[in-house]
Amino acid sequence: MEKFESIEQVLDFTISQEQQAHEFYKSLAAKLGNAAMKKVFENFAAEELGHKKKLEDIKKGGQMPVPDECIADLGLADIVVGGQPSGSMTYQDALIHAMKREKAAYKLYMQMAENASSAEVSNLFLWLAEQEAKHKLRFEIEYDDVMLKED
Repeated sequence: MEKFESIEQVLDFTISQEQQAHEFYKSLAAKLGNAAMKKVFENFAAEELGHKKKLEDIKKGGQMPVPDECIADLGLADIVVGGQPSGSMTYQDALIHAMKREKAAYKLYMQMAENASSAEVSNLFLWLAEQEAKHKLRFEIEYDDVMLKED
């Protein structure tokens, strides 16, 4: 697990994570043939850039976010299988992969919050974990609405 010497190192790490997430969703969008599906992932890519900007603003002296929500969990990321990215990826595969990625990011930030050197750093990681949980929930809802709906 990463050890950080300063809040600046924490911010540099999390800014990098958000940039990687942005690139991941842009890449995923590019692999999908359906325009509506592409748009879903392009919107997530934009949200990740929004998180990155917020973190950059904090680094410049902006206010630290405070975690304040309890995010529901449908648990779909725990039971669905598949979702490996490929050139012939289906929307279902893309949703599964995204759910699992968001779950992993959530778990990482929660572990980092537990091991944080200060309450301020812990709160930053908890806030980031909330953002990841929100994304996972949105992917789970989309999966439930599109893939699991009854005809």
